[in-house]
Amino acid sequence: MLQNELLYQIALTSIDGVGDVLAKNLLAYCGNTKTIFETKKADLLKIAGIGEYVAGSIANSSFLLKSAEKEMRFIEENNIRTLFFTDVDYPQRLKYCNDSPVLLYYKGNANLNAERIVSVVGTREPSDYGKERVEKFIAELKGSGILVVSGLAYGIDVLAHKFSLQNDLDTVGVVAHGLDRIYPAVHESTATKMMKQGGVLTDFKSGTKPDAVNFPKRNRIVAGMCDALVVIESKREGGSLITATIANSYNKDVFAFPGRTTDPYSEGCNGFIKSNRAALMESAADLFYVMNWAAEEKVKKSESKQIPLLIDLSPEEQKIVDAFTIKKKLHMDEISYASNFPISKVASLLLQLEFSNIIKSSPGKMYSIID
Repeated sequence: MLQNELLYQIALTSIDGVGDVLAKNLLAYCGNTKTIFETKKADLLKIAGIGEYVAGSIANSSFLLKSAEKEMRFIEENNIRTLFFTDVDYPQRLKYCNDSPVLLYYKGNANLNAERIVSVVGTREPSDYGKERVEKFIAELKGSGILVVSGLAYGIDVLAHKFSLQNDLDTVGVVAHGLDRIYPAVHESTATKMMKQGGVLTDFKSGTKPDAVNFPKRNRIVAGMCDALVVIESKREGGSLITATIANSYNKDVFAFPGRTTDPYSEGCNGFIKSNRAALMESAADLFYVMNWAAEEKVKKSESKQIPLLIDLSPEEQKIVDAFTIKKKLHMDEISYASNFPISKVASLLLQLEFSNIIKSSPGKMYSIID
């Protein structure tokens, strides 16, 4: 990436009053980040959502660019990777969420577009039951190649990271602050290990403190970059339920471990299961079954060529096929967005269409219609 390009990308995320959605509107109108800052104020005011204050901030951007230069020095000195939302390495699952971050800061070595990604969240004060659940669940993922994502917070989050490291699974912590610190500080040694077997990810610049307002923003990344989200213990109004609710809104598959009806730390999980906002989970086998991952493995191991079948498509299958009207090659998350089906249903339908030799899969969860 050209350093000049990164300078304007950082500056774009620093404009007061411009969030991720509005930043993308600016890019769509202007074409690239540099042009945004070269566009006259009168033309900026023609863009939907841009008022006098924001247009004035962009027109007088010398301070923003100077601040961006400082951030670039920090990035270079600390070997941090930046991922702009148009980059190939940007988490593609997250990209298809309307409020996805425009720019991410990442320190680590994991593939953020791994074939399978599971986010694990839960209470900061787990019971012995919760600790046992997360330990057993992560151990059951050993050898699967799944990337485990969480928030590096107290409780279930950091346990998910620690057990992932123990079971040779890459694990990424999404934090609510800049990469000039680790919060909580007691998790710094774990974060250091993760950078060699996963990484730490954020959309906040250096110097950003872990203020309360930042955590819901962090949660959208945890929810958006996974295939499935698993909740292990949560109070009725626990923070992990915010992440689960966001995951629901993104059409992600949400799972929850049930608990005793008298246990306040299970009220959130039980409530999500009871209201059909989460699938009941007893073990990792439930995850593999619902997500059709076991079936996918069987297809990969089969070397027999499928014989084209003349079949009538079901309404749901037709909806999947219709998603390819505009583009001939789509990522699974694009298909989910176009069809409004959760990932597990999309995976099941795509598998059936592959059996029927109508759709073929490619590496990176890309699919296309067979001519």
